[in-house]
Amino acid sequence: MAKNQYRIISLGGSIVIPPEGFNIEFLKKFRELVLQRVKLGEKFILVIGGGSTCRKYQQAIKESAEVSNLDLDWLGIYATHLNAKFVSQLFNGWSEPELIIDPTKKIRSKKSVLIAGGWKPGCSTDYDAVLLAKNFGAKEVINASNINYVYTADPKKDPNAKPLPNLSWTEMQKIVGDKWNPGANLPFDPKAVKTAAKLKLKVSFVKGTDLNEFAKVLEGKTYQGSVIK
Repeated sequence: MAKNQYRIISLGGSIVIPPEGFNIEFLKKFRELVLQRVKLGEKFILVIGGGSTCRKYQQAIKESAEVSNLDLDWLGIYATHLNAKFVSQLFNGWSEPELIIDPTKKIRSKKSVLIAGGWKPGCSTDYDAVLLAKNFGAKEVINASNINYVYTADPKKDPNAKPLPNLSWTEMQKIVGDKWNPGANLPFDPKAVKTAAKLKLKVSFVKGTDLNEFAKVLEGKTYQGSVIK
């Protein structure tokens, strides 16, 4: 990794704000881990998803009124902005106060931590993370979510789902399909998969709440998780 190169981390919203409520101890330890790396000279762009916050809003409005997929997407985007602003304040003093909401925009900053939220309808923050990797010349995106592997199927629904430590972008495309649905709970969104494949990006999947494994990814060590390239 080149000196002064930002590392791109796509952080699931449910890692930041779990369905059961804030985990203050985790937030403190996550902050400490990132700042340890910053003090070693590393720089990060944290792309924050909507997670369960987004899905709760979307589900509530679908049950209360007729709304379009476009409206649902915008609701999800604003949820990512709220989550991202929270993370920005978590790194107050170290992070740029202004959120990145356009991943294609050229950005100049002396801060070591930049925070991004959602951009446009039709995709998730996974796609934004991929575009930020392209924008900043990064070769890898670290995807920290609430699962430790990409599986052959949703392990919550299919007891026969198997973890995949290594897979190609072609294999990943078969798992996620081609269609984006607002609030979809996929390991990586279909649009992000297509773009990452074209860019020949490496995406490392790790369970974000397991900070020991997350630290191994940052250190370039072998970890429990999936690698796509």
